[in-house]
Amino acid sequence: MASERKFIEDLKVKYNILRYMEKSLSRAGLSRVDIQKTPVITRITPYVTNPGRVIGRGGETIDSLTESMKKKFHLENPQISVAEVANPKLEPRLVARNIVASLERGINPRRLIHSAAREIMEQGALGVEIIAKGKLASKGARAKKMKVRLGYLPKSGFAVSLVSEAKIAAYPKYGAIGVTVRLVPPGTKFPDRDVVAVALPKQIAAASLNSGRKPGGYGGHGGPGGRRGPPHHNRK
Repeated sequence: MASERKFIEDLKVKYNILRYMEKSLSRAGLSRVDIQKTPVITRITPYVTNPGRVIGRGGETIDSLTESMKKKFHLENPQISVAEVANPKLEPRLVARNIVASLERGINPRRLIHSAAREIMEQGALGVEIIAKGKLASKGARAKKMKVRLGYLPKSGFAVSLVSEAKIAAYPKYGAIGVTVRLVPPGTKFPDRDVVAVALPKQIAAASLNSGRKPGGYGGHGGPGGRRGPPHHNRK
């Protein structure tokens, strides 16, 4: 029982750290956080689109973040190691955030999720599913659900652990919309099958959101095209 309680407590701490870093690093384009605890240190690796915003001038920002997390979560010797996202279009949290921001600007939901699914598959993903559920129409309309699914996306068994997933809520003026993005990254190996790329349906292949999209694409302020810091940085 003691080991089970410790396991649950560790999960709670990891979840709270993720939520805290989401707020603290929103302008850096946070995608995900890896946490590894050892008897000596707690290694925390946030993956972001703009490492420079995490590090700060002379490491000032990352030092402050390390100290605040040490006090807030009672961590023993925390070490933050910042990593740059390799491809924002294959990071479910960044894709979901981009969809949420576009929904809140009033972009057509169906065109939006079709375009996002096309971009993900064009980056070599083996499968993708995007779901938008909530007030997708005008004021007074019933809640609706839109979904697009392409390629191979397992729903049960061990293979589910190979699927990357993120859920974020949008709040346009007509009501809340929940956005879920699931994808299978390129190169993923499944134990029971070989997965090959699939041809996109014409409706998805033709989807485009060139109008209304700002330069910089996914991520926080600065985005992939903005000012960048070093690709990797450690602070104890």
